[in-house]
Amino acid sequence: MTDVLELAKRLISAPSVTPASGAVFDAMEAMLAPLGFAVHRFMAGEAPDGPVENLFAIRSGPAGSRHFAFAGHLDVVPPGEGWSTAGAFEPEERGALLYGRGAVDMKGSIACMVAAVANVPQDAGTISFIITGDEEGPAIYGTRALIDYMRDQGHQPDLCLVGEPTSVQRMGDMMKVGRRGSLNIWLTVEGKEGHVAYPHLADNPIPRMVAMLADLAALELDRGNDWFQPSNLEITELEVGNPATNVIPPRATARLSIRFNDHHTGASLSELVGGIAEKHGGTALPIISGEPFLTLPGEFSAIVARAVQAETGLDPEPSTTGGTSDARFLRAVCPVIEFGLINATMHKRDEAVAIADLYALSRIYTAIATAALQS
Repeated sequence: MTDVLELAKRLISAPSVTPASGAVFDAMEAMLAPLGFAVHRFMAGEAPDGPVENLFAIRSGPAGSRHFAFAGHLDVVPPGEGWSTAGAFEPEERGALLYGRGAVDMKGSIACMVAAVANVPQDAGTISFIITGDEEGPAIYGTRALIDYMRDQGHQPDLCLVGEPTSVQRMGDMMKVGRRGSLNIWLTVEGKEGHVAYPHLADNPIPRMVAMLADLAALELDRGNDWFQPSNLEITELEVGNPATNVIPPRATARLSIRFNDHHTGASLSELVGGIAEKHGGTALPIISGEPFLTLPGEFSAIVARAVQAETGLDPEPSTTGGTSDARFLRAVCPVIEFGLINATMHKRDEAVAIADLYALSRIYTAIATAALQS
């Protein structure tokens, strides 16, 4: 069965909240095996961020032929409450739309990939699928583990397309050629608790934390450049945890989230914030989720643009906006571009995709894969 609508329904109907495993991967394997793909599934990692199920599937072409990879994730965010349909994991056609969690992010796109490869002859070249179950989660044991597996097995794609929902107003109006980096930093200021009537016997950490955050909030990291919007630093949490009105607390904590362009690295920003924290008697614990990357205009972006134009008449805008994706890891393997469905309903209740867009995207993916293997 290679009808894209039916494929999307099969994937949506398998609940797969992060970390996904089991039934949704069974469905994926059952779709790919009849198309000539050798499917390898494995679990990676341990609690608390694992184990995570991953899938790598490959259909080899003639010796020395090009290798094109599709990449994506089968996990989804929790469905939430208040769906107007029978349920988030009960796909429902209503008029021109297909409803269900993952319809656009990104089970719908993965269904389009499967339908697409059914129309690419095996002798055209090698095609693979790089599919994880934790992109919506910590992303520690997903695509990074798949990259390790590919390296160990000698599977090196020449180009990779990630099926994230990149379109904004109309399907085909935007492709992602890069992403900003992502950095979270946990800040701590230690003090000494005591009675508010005897402040000389205590050490209040709150004024030092407030001064630290003021310095951080005043930073202008950069003004952006031709490809990236300005980096931004956001204070996302401030916690003292003091239930008493007459006690000076022993500790204050806060958290930052920084989305940064290629003026910086995760390490350079960690050092900057660490220095400010130290100035105010605090500490900083950084965790870098990804570095910025850019796939410069060239052969691959031209292939994607031509395929989109032929199907939709639109010239997709090359953009680096939005959050992070697993492309931040895959860019170390080969040139990577993201292109997919309209993102308006992703992560929302009543997530839905236009059925016509599923068929159009499957044709676009066929054209991209075919041209990439011939390039």
